[in-house]
Amino acid sequence: MSNGYKYVLFDLDGTLTDSAIGITNSVAYALKRWNIEVEDKSTLNRFVGPPLSWAFQTYFGFSEEQSFEAVDEYRVYYRDRGIFENLVYPGVPEMLEAVRKTGKKVILATSKPEHFAKQILDHFDLTKYFDLVAGATMDYSRAKKGQVIAYALKTFGVTDVSECIMVGDRDQDVNGAREQGFDCIGVLYGYGGREELEASGAKYIAETVEDILKFI
Repeated sequence: MSNGYKYVLFDLDGTLTDSAIGITNSVAYALKRWNIEVEDKSTLNRFVGPPLSWAFQTYFGFSEEQSFEAVDEYRVYYRDRGIFENLVYPGVPEMLEAVRKTGKKVILATSKPEHFAKQILDHFDLTKYFDLVAGATMDYSRAKKGQVIAYALKTFGVTDVSECIMVGDRDQDVNGAREQGFDCIGVLYGYGGREELEASGAKYIAETVEDILKFI
């Protein structure tokens, strides 16, 4: 497939790494402060991907203030343990290397705090594949995926968004890319699913890590 993509933006959780165990353990830890016990942590997989404060408000009815407190509690567990209860999806390093070899610029755009994202990339020896790592701020001033993408494009000096493509597993990735004027490849091996990705308007659907290369 011929295309003019020069910049490939990747989501992190559910796209490059399977971080559900660490995230759900951290969410369950935070919820205990409100005496909420979670018997089946797989029900918390919906927290993988979107901004945490939004997820606590949406899925548990927390007020904005409570959601910020919940995120602070989440980070107590996450910063020391949950961050590395994580694994790289098979084939991801090889896929990233192949993208790099085409001469395209590779950018991480994640709703995870940038500090944590850099730690994860370093831990799994993935930093070398990226030209820029863009993430959320710890103070919630940059949290939504569209905000992160806008920050990444500005920081990298991208002026023609038609040369960009996003790769992610949730509707936030698709919608965030659309807000900035470009398309998204939705991946099915993450946590969004085909229905969510197609409903949000993903341009392409990749069933496997290797399928990503077909579109970029």
